[in-house]
Amino acid sequence: MPVNAALPASARAGASAACASDRRIGVCGGRRALSPLLRPPRQSSARAVSARSWPPVSVGDRRLALARKLAFVVRAADSTQPASAGKAIIPDDEFSLAKVSFGVIGLGVGVSLLSYGFCAYFNILPGSEWSALMLTYGFPLAIIGMALKYAELKPVPCLTYSDAQMLRENCATPILKQVRSDVIRYRYGDEQHLDEALKRIFQYGQGGGIPRRSAPILQMIREEVTEEGKYCLVLVFEAKALQLSDFEQRQAKFASFFGPGISAEVAKGEQDLYEVRLISNTTLNTSS
Repeated sequence: MPVNAALPASARAGASAACASDRRIGVCGGRRALSPLLRPPRQSSARAVSARSWPPVSVGDRRLALARKLAFVVRAADSTQPASAGKAIIPDDEFSLAKVSFGVIGLGVGVSLLSYGFCAYFNILPGSEWSALMLTYGFPLAIIGMALKYAELKPVPCLTYSDAQMLRENCATPILKQVRSDVIRYRYGDEQHLDEALKRIFQYGQGGGIPRRSAPILQMIREEVTEEGKYCLVLVFEAKALQLSDFEQRQAKFASFFGPGISAEVAKGEQDLYEVRLISNTTLNTSS
């Protein structure tokens, strides 16, 4: 029941007049109503229906949409790769003693003999009668292992495509085969791979040469087949202090040093990487 109904007629008339004046500030009959100027804007009917009919997007849906977008980007990037990238890659899993680190073996055996010899000498482990022999041989083996590990030059990665592997035996020259086998095995005492070849080609410290500290460093090798169907061994160097022109000036020296029977090409790779492509002139027709 409204409050004004319980009042007499005169009082109701006064209340109505007061209520009429209070409507300007949004108050009437004890109820507070917001003025049209103070009311928040209403949402449109279409937006309100859309907000009620569609459920909120969950975190899982957002992740799924992001994963689809990333997959599309990856496929687009793969489509821009050269044709050789689609060929099968042959893993270099052939076992050879040259691929085993003798420094790790010597250091591991020497430290093991020393540890067991000391423990056996103090009767912590059995075999005290053999402790002197283990200490005698363990100490020099550990020293030799540490020396080999210090002078060790690790092999570089080798990326081989299936078509290049089939051409290697018949089309690669003996020097290219030797270069490949030398850089994918452990070496001892050398500062870097192909050190002697780079010293003659770039003439370290000589007139027209480059400083020793600016020498390129071999990062990896790659076996591939050219568009003409020739075997190619790619040497990938890192040279932060050199330019492409420094390699182009010595392109003929690369061909003469790793020849005969090859041609050399030079290209710029990513960032500070440079590629020297040693292409064999021998084909399957000429070799047969």
